[in-house]
Amino acid sequence: MSDTSRPRASLRTAVVWEVLKEALDRRVKATGRDVLDVLDTGGGTGKFAVPVARLGHRVTVVDPSPNALFGLERRVAEAGVADLVRGVQGDAQGLLDVVERDAYDVVLCHGVLEYVDDPAEGVANAVAALRRGGVLSLLAAGLGGAVLARALAGHFTEARTALTDPAGRWGSGDPVPRRFTAETLAELVGGAGLEVGAVHGVRIFADLVPGVLVDTEPGAVEALLRLEEAAAELPAFHAVATQLHVLGEKQS
Repeated sequence: MSDTSRPRASLRTAVVWEVLKEALDRRVKATGRDVLDVLDTGGGTGKFAVPVARLGHRVTVVDPSPNALFGLERRVAEAGVADLVRGVQGDAQGLLDVVERDAYDVVLCHGVLEYVDDPAEGVANAVAALRRGGVLSLLAAGLGGAVLARALAGHFTEARTALTDPAGRWGSGDPVPRRFTAETLAELVGGAGLEVGAVHGVRIFADLVPGVLVDTEPGAVEALLRLEEAAAELPAFHAVATQLHVLGEKQS
């Protein structure tokens, strides 16, 4: 894929999408079913739901925002997958009030744990919706990435505040209520009874590289993506990633 067909914004989701697609393919082989049931909690306007549906899977998107669900409806119609995607208003805390237990092969919980009152409860609800052998895809804000970004911007006191704050916040103006390390996310997944699988750092470099370097240099977007993919699985880089992605599998 050329740089012109891969916008820079896709760097923010490319690593997660590749890992998720591989997980979906593994579940197809394991279940013997070409069509999986996928739950995207906090799925918004369908950034992941639409490409998952394009693979032929059924997707239920749960989101608290009516506006996001309206955007989802429009997006799936434009993508020609309206018959495979349905939107439901709800949130992670009341997830089991709007979806069935043990009903999904894969559950996506992306950008949710930062905002819920009880992250452990949010993960537990997502796990309860999974079938045996199902996979949880968990994506959340990384502590180290925020500290590094504030320091590189010259906000050293804010960087130190985020480093020492229990929630990983750099101050009252911080728009993110909570951040995680790879270890704390893995503990949440393991504590919910899942076997912790792959852990990836996401947006390790993409948020730090000046846009002018990426947008003006031929081949820069593709090269940066390859770098992100190469570093994503290395534990040394998890500590500075803007986001962290963890896969968990439900054994029973």
